[in-house]
Amino acid sequence: MGRNSVRGEGPHGRVERAGELGWDESLYEDDASGSAAGGRGSGGPREAAASDGSGTSGGATGSGDAGRGDAGSGDTGSAGAGSGDAAAGSGHRRGGSRRREKKRKHRILKWTAIALAVLIFGTAGAGYLYYQHLNANIRKGDRSAGGSDAKKAAPNAQGQTPLNILLIGSDSRNSDENVALGGAKKDRGGDPHADVQMLLHVSADRKNASVVSIPRDTRVDVPECKDTEKNKVNPPTNAIINEALGRGGAGCVLDTWEKLTGIYIDHWMMVDFAGVVAISDAVGGADVCVKQNIDDHPTRAQPGGSHLHLSAGTHNVKGEQALQWLRTRHAFGSDIGRSQAQHMYMNSVIRNLKDQDAFTDTGRLMDIAETATKSLKVSAELGTVKKLFDLGMELKDIPMDRINMLTMPRLPDPKDPDAHVIPDKAKADPLWAMLRDDKPLDSKDDAKPAAPPAKGPAAASPGSLAVNVVNGTGTDGRVAVKGRATEVVNALKAKGFTKAATGSSAPAPTSEVDYPKGAGAQGKSDAESVATALGLPASAVKAADVKGLTLVVGGDWRTGASYPKQDPKATDPLKDTETVNGADKGACMEVYAPYRF
Repeated sequence: MGRNSVRGEGPHGRVERAGELGWDESLYEDDASGSAAGGRGSGGPREAAASDGSGTSGGATGSGDAGRGDAGSGDTGSAGAGSGDAAAGSGHRRGGSRRREKKRKHRILKWTAIALAVLIFGTAGAGYLYYQHLNANIRKGDRSAGGSDAKKAAPNAQGQTPLNILLIGSDSRNSDENVALGGAKKDRGGDPHADVQMLLHVSADRKNASVVSIPRDTRVDVPECKDTEKNKVNPPTNAIINEALGRGGAGCVLDTWEKLTGIYIDHWMMVDFAGVVAISDAVGGADVCVKQNIDDHPTRAQPGGSHLHLSAGTHNVKGEQALQWLRTRHAFGSDIGRSQAQHMYMNSVIRNLKDQDAFTDTGRLMDIAETATKSLKVSAELGTVKKLFDLGMELKDIPMDRINMLTMPRLPDPKDPDAHVIPDKAKADPLWAMLRDDKPLDSKDDAKPAAPPAKGPAAASPGSLAVNVVNGTGTDGRVAVKGRATEVVNALKAKGFTKAATGSSAPAPTSEVDYPKGAGAQGKSDAESVATALGLPASAVKAADVKGLTLVVGGDWRTGASYPKQDPKATDPLKDTETVNGADKGACMEVYAPYRF
């Protein structure tokens, strides 16, 4: 690029990647003629006049002699010559005017392009800085506290895997804002509790989603958890599940869920009282319904209370009122009622965001992103704006009628039946199996004609198959059944599997027959023959990281030579369970009589 037309400035380099940015670099080149007007190849008008004695000087043009003044030398020159010089001068003036106009246009284009470049790069820079600002907002923690041992689901034929995210609501009162919102100043500085725990399962094909809550007062086995903030290791214990958060953070809650369910959980997301208030405002609140007037106030029997006060009917709750709705327990009868109210709230939020096209509204997304990144704490591998955005995009196209939410089936806790519950294994274990096997909680997929089973190779003869039998009956705080693996080995030998042998014990909630992932169709056929011989369902056959055929005798098979037949009604995880479908806009909460006004 030639010399800059601004006086006192040197030459500018070419605009970097000009073509990519949408402008033509050739527009900024100086006049290629090399004349004084363009200045290319010369220093400009004054330099040209000084070098050869001809050119423009104040607009008069002529020969060197005439231009220097006839009066000074006494030479008069001819009239014709003077006239010719005058005509030439006039022509030069017109040519110079055109050249100056062209130069002026080039100058305008040049500075317009420079200004545009500054705008583009400035905007991009601001966008990058804002992106970094959002990333800096996000608080992160370790995915696991050291006790994660579940196996990630194998991809489907399209290479897709299910997505499991643990959603945690903390009752931490370790800030002025949270104390003001949650009360209980005496608890400030104490260990937080995970009062809300929900597992969001998104199917591998992203066509349906399930949400399962575990009541906060559920007694479970909590594994060993490393607390990095306190630099200590907490030993395994049998305790109330909401205590896991104080034994190793959200990672310990995740490990506890994995131990209970056998489901691999990809990420966790946690929010406190203040975060709930901020996010509910950002998303525009949620529509909720109560059948009667409600006032969740403290009583002599129950000193706590959310202070939710609503008349009967449907209301849009946001901000602090949304927090009150999500915390209400006594007025909804129990912690189970609270879970149901939370599901109603979540479904309404998702519906409202879809109805408002918030997933494609840049302005709304920016507002929500600003609030969410300040309000959430997430597992480290999820801790960027891009990954959170990608997660939202994974969820936005799931139809509302394919989103189902329920609370884990449970029974009264024998140690404290009035205050605590335990999982109802007969129903809960099939529920966890459905999620592990990526099956939806509704029956819509059942209406589709099933694909004919692929014809695989025939199973090898029973006598040629080496089967390793593992005793996994020591689960849920119960001692493993002594000699259980040997009993099943004998049962297999009686069926012709003469190479069956016992292996090391490893607790497992459900029984299954595993075959090596690399064994392909032949390995699956061999495993199915073992399952069929002992009465295990086809869903019990799984590809796993094992060296050979492995039969795991789980906590659901503590006695007998064959797998116990299941009563469909007794084991139906959806029967008599509070299930809320995302498309149900008519759901309404019953208010416990003492909290009506």
